[in-house]
Amino acid sequence: MMGERRTGASLDAMGSGHNRSISPRQPDPAPQAEPERGLVVAVLGPGIEADEELAELRELARTAGVVPVGEVSQHRSHPDPRTYVGKGKLEELKTAYADARADVLLVDGELQPVQQRRLENELSARVVDRTQLILDIFAQHARSAEGKLQVELAQLEYNLPRMRGMWQHLERLGGGVGTRGPGETQLETDRRIAGRRVALLRRRLRELSRQRQVRRQRRQRSETPTVALAGYTNVGKSTLLNRLTDAGVSVDNRLFETLDPTTRGFEYEGRRYLVTDTVGFIRRLPTQLVEGFAATLEETLVADLVVHVLDASAGDERLEVMRGAVEGVLGEIGAGELPIEIVLNKIDAVDPLRRRRLENRYPGAVQASALTGEGIEELRERIAARFAGRFESVSLLVPYEDGARLNELYALGAPISERVDRPDGVLVRALLPYAELRRFAQYLVAEARAETAQSSR
Repeated sequence: MMGERRTGASLDAMGSGHNRSISPRQPDPAPQAEPERGLVVAVLGPGIEADEELAELRELARTAGVVPVGEVSQHRSHPDPRTYVGKGKLEELKTAYADARADVLLVDGELQPVQQRRLENELSARVVDRTQLILDIFAQHARSAEGKLQVELAQLEYNLPRMRGMWQHLERLGGGVGTRGPGETQLETDRRIAGRRVALLRRRLRELSRQRQVRRQRRQRSETPTVALAGYTNVGKSTLLNRLTDAGVSVDNRLFETLDPTTRGFEYEGRRYLVTDTVGFIRRLPTQLVEGFAATLEETLVADLVVHVLDASAGDERLEVMRGAVEGVLGEIGAGELPIEIVLNKIDAVDPLRRRRLENRYPGAVQASALTGEGIEELRERIAARFAGRFESVSLLVPYEDGARLNELYALGAPISERVDRPDGVLVRALLPYAELRRFAQYLVAEARAETAQSSR
């Protein structure tokens, strides 16, 4: 794993040898272990500032337990197809890697297999690209059975096209046309094994998805509004969930702390609302993770409302980058058309002038602090207002012989504000979902409040 210097199996797999092993669950780096030293390299487009662009990779590295000890960047339109950086920069990179006494080379981009092999050979180093780094973090943080399956699937999907490099030294033993060397045979065997494992993982994830669908249908039958918290990683979604619902989920200050969706509820003016915290997004989120975590991300897709959480303490440019990344992933999974409520979290870290600027930049957004509780009640009110049209205030007189219908009403979770036991039945005043009005139509009565007052005299 990343984080333990020269002792982690996952980094050995990630580096030379091109991911020979795939670990579906990695423990966090041991506290006493000496952190690994990583040299960062990036190919940036013309005019892009290296320090700002690489800030996120540095944070990813620290989350994985690697200390960045230096950076090498090159401005060019496209990475070199063979060596990632140009010829001259490659020589500079070799010197910088040796001088930094680095243990691993961190690349701010997804490498092609040929680029990774070439860099490993040229530097005699382990090379980890951005996708591998994120996969390693996900492997460390996966807790549930589903999360572990999703991570393993993403790792396999990433490694499959890179398996050829594992057996390159054996392929030279093969003959010419019409012959097959042992290297190719072993490669095909490994690919077949990996392919079967991918199929098995997909099948298990589909089973878990069906189980989640059953739970979701139960929620839908109750017509309980569902809200999904979406946002860039580490913007405070889990803290916000805790503040809204007293969920008690982990809120460590590190990237991708939450991988498994957590659903909790809160009540506002007698109505119940469900809130789901989902995996955090990131710029250039690897395709393998979007596909592997489709089952988790579908909790966002089936929500009635998406609360897009932004970090109010970030600068304007950074805010837009994070917002764009989240909206891009939402669009990719088909959730781009869902209604969205923007929340500017961490507002406690913002001065009054900045607050006014944010108000102008994001008109109508709720300014809140999950840490201090500021703006939380306004957020609850805003969520409730979104669903105000879903319920109808009704009065029902249910005869005692139809008591089963009264049980159905309670099973719906419909907020009941009044109940009076009368000689001719039970009079209740409730907020009934529009979809259920027909089922209870025969029990509807008018002037409920007047009748309630008369019956109580």
